Amino acid sequence: MSSKTVLVIDDQTHVRMLIREYLTQESFRVLEADNGKNGLILARQEKPSIILLDIMMPEMGGFEFIKVFRKESKTPIILLTAKQEETDKVLGLELGADDYITKPFSVRELAARIHAVMRRAENETVTPSDILKAADVVVNRRTYTVSIAGNSITVTPSEFELLAAMIASPGRVFTRAQLLDRLQGTDGESIERTIDVHIRNLRAKIEPEPSSPRYIETVFGVGYRFRADDTP
Repeated sequence: MSSKTVLVIDDQTHVRMLIREYLTQESFRVLEADNGKNGLILARQEKPSIILLDIMMPEMGGFEFIKVFRKESKTPIILLTAKQEETDKVLGLELGADDYITKPFSVRELAARIHAVMRRAENETVTPSDILKAADVVVNRRTYTVSIAGNSITVTPSEFELLAAMIASPGRVFTRAQLLDRLQGTDGESIERTIDVHIRNLRAKIEPEPSSPRYIETVFGVGYRFRADDTP
């Protein structure tokens, strides 16, 4: 049984009610805010396990919320968006959201996405290979941390999962579909473009020159790999 806290930030009362009723049955503690400004106050006070965030809201919209909140917390965020445009979803991911689901959505699917994102954030499964190293990049699965040449790097749960998957198999080419599957299993609706955004964000954080990647290579027409020739 779960006792995790979910913060729902959405200006539509019926959406919050629908989510609250279903997630309460799933044994989540559900908090609500009707705009990003109030949501930010609750997030700081209550330290939720995950945040469900609408994009279009009064006072403070979802994008502005992420810009402010990501400077102080890496709590997982799933966007709740009625917008169909790919650019809005991509922007949310670029700002630091972990996933998105498009309205109208099935609450059962939403719950599945919540569990998937939280599993990544909590790192519940500890494997014998807790420490992954390649070149001067170190990924610690036990503490969920990343360092480059001894310097700690802050990454989102989704970015961590992708980096850990690639660094565990240097030289292996992962297709976008395979990487997306690592994040969402078979329940995801997200487009493969999602992976490109996460990889771009990762490069900005770990690469000395993101425009000329040393670690994460693009294999054109296929996907991505962590360079094997940088592995000790």
